[in-house]
Amino acid sequence: MRTGRRRPGSEGPPARTDGSWTHATLRDVRIAQIAPVWFCVPPSGYGGIELVVALLADGLVDHGHDVTLFASGGSQTKATLVTPLEEPPDPALLGNLWFEGFHALSSYLHAGDFDLVHDHSGMIGPALGALLGGSPPVVHTLHGPWTEPSRRYYSLVHDRVHLVAISAAQRADHAAISYAGTVHNGIDLAAYPLVERKDDFLVYIGRSNPDKGPTVAIEVARRAGLPLAMIVKRTEPFEKAYWDEMVAPVLNDEVEVFDSVSHETKTDLLSRARAMVFPIQWPEPFGLVMVEAMACGTPVVACPAGAAEELVEEGVSGFLRNSIDDLAAAVRQVDRCSPAACRERVAQHFSAEAMVTGYERIFTTVAGRA
Repeated sequence: MRTGRRRPGSEGPPARTDGSWTHATLRDVRIAQIAPVWFCVPPSGYGGIELVVALLADGLVDHGHDVTLFASGGSQTKATLVTPLEEPPDPALLGNLWFEGFHALSSYLHAGDFDLVHDHSGMIGPALGALLGGSPPVVHTLHGPWTEPSRRYYSLVHDRVHLVAISAAQRADHAAISYAGTVHNGIDLAAYPLVERKDDFLVYIGRSNPDKGPTVAIEVARRAGLPLAMIVKRTEPFEKAYWDEMVAPVLNDEVEVFDSVSHETKTDLLSRARAMVFPIQWPEPFGLVMVEAMACGTPVVACPAGAAEELVEEGVSGFLRNSIDDLAAAVRQVDRCSPAACRERVAQHFSAEAMVTGYERIFTTVAGRA
């Protein structure tokens, strides 16, 4: 494990004469950020959670906080970096609990060095956090969808760690547990060029998975009479099988497929596209690619599921429709959406600055309770 030096002046928490923390004294609190183990921070390609963690860690440092980031080797951060693993695991081993367990345990063995732990890892992290008894307090962001097993699991830990939802839709989908708050994911607007004049094609970004609706996106583009650029992740066995069996047979000459693109290639396609087609077939807890598209001034045409209803403002930054015909019809109306209005929505609600401020409020509350 590699560790960086702690910055001077972080030997301990500030004195509290009235038993509470204030927003100002939060700057003296030592904060640990624990990223997932699977990709470096920020990610070179796929990795939405890692992108969020990178922006949050850097943003907290920019706000004057003492931050240590636990992430895989190859990560870059303004925070003090600790790397339990020298390199991220092979992507083919994604989900392997031995890697996840090693990373989480290596991180939590240092929990006593901090005044607050913010955990973005998988299942094992919050279990370890729940056993700390609130010293230090642990904030855990729920980045994944609700399933029956996850509902049972978080029902055990919700009163032992401070859970944060990434959307109102995610929070409402399991209202039986307590939350420390809701903070939307954010992006760095400076990394997404605003392009006012659009080309005549659509863009889709997502995993090769029926929940992401890649076959629906292809059919929507066909009925709208526009070419489609598809940025897809199809590295895991299920993703490959679904692509070969269900997606590949419906491809046509008007569909161009991209794998593992750079950020520059992704933003080039997003900024030039007439619209993003995002026909999700499940309650997506957030959907960062929708925000990325809007930041480039590109409206989103999506199904009204999950967080899409709070990300996309009807008629301003896109349209929400259920059927393929209605989605295709909405594509023909996207010129009503101003690229500047799309970007402004992101600036107000889904920027990195808004995210950092949201977590500062939660950290202040949590530290005060501790």
